[in-house]
Amino acid sequence: LGAGSWGTALASVLDENGHEVLIWARRQDQVDEINNKNTNEKYLPGVKLSKTLRASSNIDQVVDGAEFIVLGVPSQQIRSVCSDIADKIGPDQVLVNVAKGIEKNTSKRLSQVCSEVLPQNPYCMLSGPSHAEEVSRKMPTTLVAASENLDISQGVQDLFMNEYLRVYTNTDMVGVELGGTTKNIIAFGAGILDGMGYGDNSKAALMTRGIAEISRFGVALGAQKETYAGLAGMGDLIATCMSPHGRNRAAGQKLADGKTMDYIINHTN
Repeated sequence: LGAGSWGTALASVLDENGHEVLIWARRQDQVDEINNKNTNEKYLPGVKLSKTLRASSNIDQVVDGAEFIVLGVPSQQIRSVCSDIADKIGPDQVLVNVAKGIEKNTSKRLSQVCSEVLPQNPYCMLSGPSHAEEVSRKMPTTLVAASENLDISQGVQDLFMNEYLRVYTNTDMVGVELGGTTKNIIAFGAGILDGMGYGDNSKAALMTRGIAEISRFGVALGAQKETYAGLAGMGDLIATCMSPHGRNRAAGQKLADGKTMDYIINHTN
């Protein structure tokens, strides 16, 4: 569900792994582009999609009979999308959330949002240091599948893993979710350093002390400290703070360049 860059990239992985995949997109012109041109130029420019990867704007059709439902919409849309499918899916269909964030009005983790709306459905979080642009070009990438039920984590691991995408499992869902969310604050600071013209010394200090701070925050909320030394913690932090693809790092750099927050919000893709 969701035909942005990450949703499309992961759909391509699943298609390549031999699974039958149907992408839900809100806009019919995007559906037509995927189905007729095998591209999604706005989100993955220059990437050719498989002819067997299909899309639909009918969410009922997409979720009907699906063994796994990948939630690839932005974090603030998770509740509404889950509500849209609540009366259309059965309790055995597994939710795989790939969005990172905290719900604004409730300050709840996305697993908590899903469990409120779809309490009967198994849930897994797929997170880690990953940019859609690189996954779509089959560059080696690692992710973490986190669920309180290890069998669910292992099922999602088997679903996505291939020769260029390595998936590890974890039962510390709190740590994986918060690691993928709070690292964005540090990445915003890293962008400010870049915009101010500072170098590696400054960024190394920020990232090292940053991971210490967000790990203490996570542990206080029930996470395991060890999670922050792994892919969902330090790994994701490194990728986000160092990469030109990172939106939060780019937003921080624009702020240091003198741009207003209104401008940044409207001009950071």
